Amino acid sequence: MKREEFLQVVSKESIEDFLRFTQIPKNTLDPFDLNELLQELPRKQKEVLWEKLTHLLKETLVEKPVETWQMTGDDENNDCMDVDIVPEMKQTVAVIQGVTAVVTASIPVVDETVNYKVLLECAFILNGILPALPEPEKSLQGAIQHMCEMWWEKGLEGKEQLGKTVFIMLLRKSLNKAATGADVVRLWNIHQTLLYFDYDSEDSNEVKDLLLECFMSVRHIKKEEGRRFLSFLFSWNVNFIKMIHGTVKNQLQFFPRSLMEYISEVYFRAWKKVSGEALKILEHNCIQDLMHHGIHLPRSSSVHSKVREMLSYFHKQSKVRQGVEEMLYRLYQPILWRALRARNSEVRSNAAFLFIDAFPIRDPSFNVEEMDNEIQKQFEELFNLLEDPYPVVRSTGILGVSQITSKYWEMIPPPIVADLLKKLIIELACDVTSADVRCSVFKCLPITLDNKLSHPLLEQLLPALKHSLHDNSEKVRVAFVDMLLKIKATKAAKFWKICPMEHLLARLEVDSRPVSRRIVNLLFNSFFPINQPEYVWCERCVTLIQMNSAAARKFYQYAYEYTAPTNIAKLMLTIRRCLNACIQKATKESLHDDDDEDEETEMESISMCNDVLSVNDVASMASLLEITVILWRSIRKALDHNEGAKDYAIRKFASVLPEYLKVFKDDRCMTPLIILASFMPPAAIPTFSCGVISKLRNVDSGADESKYSTLIDCVCHWGRVGHIMELACDWLSDMLTPRKSLKTSERRVHIHVTQESKPELALDYIEYLLTHPVNRGCLLSAPKKKLSQLFKILRAAKEVLDSILKATDASSVGCNQTTALRAFSLCCRLSIHLQNKFSEDGKDYLSILKETGDWIESQVVPCLLATDQEDGISKQSNVSQLIIQDYLTVCKDLIMVGLGNLKFQAYLLDIALAVIQTERGGFCTPVVLCVLKEITEASLTQNTETHEVESLLHAVQTVFQKILECVSCRLKKQPEEGIQLIRSIQMPLGEFIYAVQYWSSSCPAVHQGVLSTLLDAIVAEINYALQKASSERDLTIPKTVSDLPPLSSSLMTIIMKTVNVVRSFLNELMECILSKEVEEIFSLTAMVCIVIIIKGKHRASLLKDIAPVIQRKLITYKETATEESSNTERILYESSLKILDELLNP
Repeated sequence: MKREEFLQVVSKESIEDFLRFTQIPKNTLDPFDLNELLQELPRKQKEVLWEKLTHLLKETLVEKPVETWQMTGDDENNDCMDVDIVPEMKQTVAVIQGVTAVVTASIPVVDETVNYKVLLECAFILNGILPALPEPEKSLQGAIQHMCEMWWEKGLEGKEQLGKTVFIMLLRKSLNKAATGADVVRLWNIHQTLLYFDYDSEDSNEVKDLLLECFMSVRHIKKEEGRRFLSFLFSWNVNFIKMIHGTVKNQLQFFPRSLMEYISEVYFRAWKKVSGEALKILEHNCIQDLMHHGIHLPRSSSVHSKVREMLSYFHKQSKVRQGVEEMLYRLYQPILWRALRARNSEVRSNAAFLFIDAFPIRDPSFNVEEMDNEIQKQFEELFNLLEDPYPVVRSTGILGVSQITSKYWEMIPPPIVADLLKKLIIELACDVTSADVRCSVFKCLPITLDNKLSHPLLEQLLPALKHSLHDNSEKVRVAFVDMLLKIKATKAAKFWKICPMEHLLARLEVDSRPVSRRIVNLLFNSFFPINQPEYVWCERCVTLIQMNSAAARKFYQYAYEYTAPTNIAKLMLTIRRCLNACIQKATKESLHDDDDEDEETEMESISMCNDVLSVNDVASMASLLEITVILWRSIRKALDHNEGAKDYAIRKFASVLPEYLKVFKDDRCMTPLIILASFMPPAAIPTFSCGVISKLRNVDSGADESKYSTLIDCVCHWGRVGHIMELACDWLSDMLTPRKSLKTSERRVHIHVTQESKPELALDYIEYLLTHPVNRGCLLSAPKKKLSQLFKILRAAKEVLDSILKATDASSVGCNQTTALRAFSLCCRLSIHLQNKFSEDGKDYLSILKETGDWIESQVVPCLLATDQEDGISKQSNVSQLIIQDYLTVCKDLIMVGLGNLKFQAYLLDIALAVIQTERGGFCTPVVLCVLKEITEASLTQNTETHEVESLLHAVQTVFQKILECVSCRLKKQPEEGIQLIRSIQMPLGEFIYAVQYWSSSCPAVHQGVLSTLLDAIVAEINYALQKASSERDLTIPKTVSDLPPLSSSLMTIIMKTVNVVRSFLNELMECILSKEVEEIFSLTAMVCIVIIIKGKHRASLLKDIAPVIQRKLITYKETATEESSNTERILYESSLKILDELLNP
């Protein structure tokens, strides 16, 4: 009944019933099934159904053409439109969707016995409206696409036209951003449709563009079906192959390296599939083109490495796929061997890599004799690579020898293998011309070691390399030790027979971290055998100390990287037992120990110690203690996370530390013992911790830093830096402020012990605290009251210096000049740290520095005017210079760390200017130049264009000008002192000029001002030297830097170091000539000197603009120089013109 009913409703009059049949939900209880119905329908009824279906579709489309759908959608908001249009639209779409569903269900039941021409017509109509469907009708689009796909897969008549439409639709969809892998799979399923497109037709142009886009799509490249599709495209048309290859080449620079294997696979699959003309085009226009680019592209190109990867894919396939080897031989033949002999070294290098990667390049069809000749030829090429003059080619040859011998050891004649490896080991490992070549030998030999058959020969050859461990290149030493590690891992030989242990330890002692870590890794099992008892670890430790104590310390410094912290702690405790045993042996007494230890283990340690160690062996005892400290320090973080283990270690060592301090009194032993004590809380070692300040008090004045540094570190680590501050304050107070120290002492209860004050030592302690970051942090973390007291006492040095400057009685001062100067300098330094620490609290320590500056300006600077005739005044002048230098140095550091504001910087420049303008102000020019550099950088990095910044930078230019005037004046009055002054300012002057050049774009005014000052100074000095010439014989134009007067020589040396400064300087010279009236032949001659000197060091192209300008300027003075001027000016004029002519017309 359903069958007849359904046939009846397929008409325009029964639309609602038709839609009810075609839109029945899947989960309904209604048993109607469209697929079953079509299978059961007799042939005649099927044909009737399809005819009615086609008629219904035509009527629907005539009534509502697809072209009007989009217009209807656009007019939906018009008020004049009928409200029933939208329902009608929906019904039309539903009818077409129903027809599509019936056609789709009919496809499986079509066979050769059925006449389906009417069904084909219906399918064509649906196919025809598919491209015109509006974007919102995605459901209908999908249904028609599915129908076309099924028609294609069934292979029915008309599949070409239906397939082409759906192919384009799926192609577009697969390229959308929202596409999925399933879309690529659907495209692959109908890929054969492409063969029905006419390549030469204009209608196929869109298809070509879309297909080429697929080669840019990561989705297509990564998907297996996508790669199949891409490789299939090579078979469409031979001309399309060239377009594909061009697209891929253009896209290579944008592809990530991870895609290159997939791209290579596409090419390889295409090569396997195509034949005839397409194969020829693919091989010569694509694969051989890649070979050409692999050889000729520069290595700096982003594409070069990707091309090599693509070729490497084919090289790998040649070992497993038939026909690839022959193809590679044929395509490489005309280009590779010629490239290996090219004049361009980079081409040879690239060709060498491809040759090695593809080795052996041969034709499988060769007979035995031909094959032998070809392989022999390639071995000769390999030897040629090892002798190439270009290091990169030699390095590539080394890689090739290593890879080839590793892969084909059994197949290569033994004499050739031996010759190749001897070439590497005997000659190239000692290549003095290139560290890269030496490094390559040691990096590549491990590749050969992977083949066990190479071990006997290498075991004989490798000992010749032992001195390579001492190569002057770090990367060579690193590679050499890596090779030893490989030898050890592969058990190819005993590494100590290749490089003796003494060499390894000597290198470990002095080498950098990368090398030392690897040597420790190499020796670790020898000197820290984890699988053996702990007493053996200690024995090996002692052995290592006796072999090389410095290397032993380095070994245990890195040992924690190769074992667990537990083992490090065990070794520490074992060394402790060993030391205890040595003391027992010496004192015949048993040390007190909190925990019962295993007697047998203790006896083993004692037995071992009796044989080799004694407390009198200071070097060994000190080394064991140092190693204990090194081990503890290496696992401190681990101990901090394991309180139980940390407490145990502290308890064990605290129990024996007092005895160690009694027995081991040598300075070398005391240092590690004090460090060891710093790892423990003071309460654990009360006797020692209470006596540390006494030890610091008893250090002799002028003692070396090593006598007190460890004690200070220890106190700081305990958080007791306040004790050191009190000691320093007491000593300094006795000398700097004796009355105040008396008043404070009355408030304390002291055990009166007569001891001398040591102000110099107090300053040593303070300077050590300020210099070392960790200790400085402890110092600045002290209570603010103590810091203020220390700062106040140090500030008293200014009063002492004031007394010295006023030439009061030396005995009344109570403090020598050196101590006062050091205290003054430390006071200034401390003020910077206090400003940084407490500036947020409202305390302004910069004001104190300003007060000091005021004192310098009013009291110290006048003393610089003192003469050298009276000893007292000479001493004042010297003290003044030292005060000013210390102050300027500290202020320079203050600005460098970003703490000095604009006002302070301007204030500092005023002081510097006041000093430089004195007759003896030249002494401070080096430090003032450093100040100028820091102020310039600080001002320009703030990116603020305020009036204050402009004024500050103008002051910088003024001070710089005065510095050059000061130097010039000193040269004229006292030439020897002037030359010394020039030498002293060489470095800071260069740094200032380079800083100004670096920031030239941020502040062109400063840049122009400084260069103008430099130019004026150089021209003025050369001018003066030329005018000073006593006779025509002495009148010579300087042509080199060494011919110039001292200041000009120094300035030109600095200017010519960088091309950017030279270019800016020449621009300023050009501006000077064009904008100013240069009225003297002498000045123009000086400019000619500058130009010719620059030409001697830089490219003449820099001077192409300036030289003609000077020449034209000179010519304007022709009459003056030849008629009215002196003979000197005439000579200068003629000489300058001649020089410029030679420059412009070489």
